[in-house]
Amino acid sequence: MKKSILFFMIMIAGEIVSAYTLDVKVYGLRNSKGVVQVSLYNKDGSIPDEKYKKYFKQKVVKIKNNQIEVKFTGLEKGRYAVNILHDENQNGKIDKGFLLPKEGIGFSNFESINITNKPNFKKASFILDHDKKIKVKVIYF
Repeated sequence: MKKSILFFMIMIAGEIVSAYTLDVKVYGLRNSKGVVQVSLYNKDGSIPDEKYKKYFKQKVVKIKNNQIEVKFTGLEKGRYAVNILHDENQNGKIDKGFLLPKEGIGFSNFESINITNKPNFKKASFILDHDKKIKVKVIYF
């Protein structure tokens, strides 16, 4: 009887505190120089985040063959957004020319960025309620 109650409590706890995995494949890199900074956000108003201070979790990955894949584990159910920086010179920031980034950037749910299609958390976010795989395109200007 005690084993049955313990098993039942573990099953209930597992349903309440589920942990999910998010696999992010980054594509469209123009070269394998530097690193890719993959930032995960979980709050409205957190992106754009040019100084990379508002992220929930972040990973920096070396590039192989002009692509990378990153795995975030132990995530709770919720709304998330991904922001990518192809940091070619590895200085940890977005290098800009005249207003526009010199290095590649990307956001979940965005294939292009322009004056009428600016990234924000609402547009870039998605619901994570099961293990998920997403692709994020790197955009160069």
